[in-house]
Amino acid sequence: MSDLFKFPFAKQEEAIKFPFQTKTADYQIEMPDEAFLQIRDIIYKQSGIYYSESKKYLLESRIAKRLVANNLTNYYDYLKLLSSANNRTELNSLFQVITINETYFFRAEQQFEAFEKVIAPEIIKHKDSSINPVFRVWSAASSTGEEAYTLAILILEKLKPMFPNVYFQILGTDINNAVLEAARQGIYRDYAIRNVPAYYLNKYFKKDGINYRINDEVKKLVRFMNINLFDSLQMRTITGCDVIFCCNVLIYFDIDSKQKVVSSLYDSLNKDGYLFIGYSESLHGVSKAFKLVHLPKAMAYKKE
Repeated sequence: MSDLFKFPFAKQEEAIKFPFQTKTADYQIEMPDEAFLQIRDIIYKQSGIYYSESKKYLLESRIAKRLVANNLTNYYDYLKLLSSANNRTELNSLFQVITINETYFFRAEQQFEAFEKVIAPEIIKHKDSSINPVFRVWSAASSTGEEAYTLAILILEKLKPMFPNVYFQILGTDINNAVLEAARQGIYRDYAIRNVPAYYLNKYFKKDGINYRINDEVKKLVRFMNINLFDSLQMRTITGCDVIFCCNVLIYFDIDSKQKVVSSLYDSLNKDGYLFIGYSESLHGVSKAFKLVHLPKAMAYKKE
């Protein structure tokens, strides 16, 4: 396998919303239990995201959007559409409405501080003997790119001056094509940048009306691509990572899906690499392969 596929780009370079009441024509759409179970199973098989019976109303409200978009009047017709031979386009659209994209810059401040001050220097120092060492970070489930670009800002501001001979790469991935395109554009509103320190905001963003555009220096550090964390074949293409951020994702998986995804993330890491997950998440009962490491104000899982 080529270096390109070990980390796929060249060197130049959360909370679920409340359901809405949806209507098609003049009546409210209701999802029959049988249709719910079949659609839920398709989603689970394709993405690992699991909806229990108690969350039926959430799935119903989200899929109702796709009925409207496809001019369908019931969930059984939508099930036929999903089950058709040429269903990849609609599956992608479905993933766009069922995935959560709540994020903003510098969201996990304690984790970013640990990354900048402890983990990255520790890993890079072990690479010093290498010729043109490469440091790779993966922002899994990166949504509209705020996490990946936060890491890029910290690298440019803090790590690159300390380690000028190191080549830094950041990969941002998501299952949702719409948010990936937004990430590539790098255009944000007040909500997304509200935690950005004023110095960084002035240095790395350009104000454009009500928008803030991330500058090209930051964008060049990051490559975005569509990766389904539940797809083992896709996951095998991502290797050689030093640090992975996969925050607030595992909470949407059942135990079997968690074990599968975490095993793939483990394989994607280099030896002595680190995995960050969400503050409310744990690998207890999921994986014994990692060592839990307590850092100043944060925790991470280390591959030994």
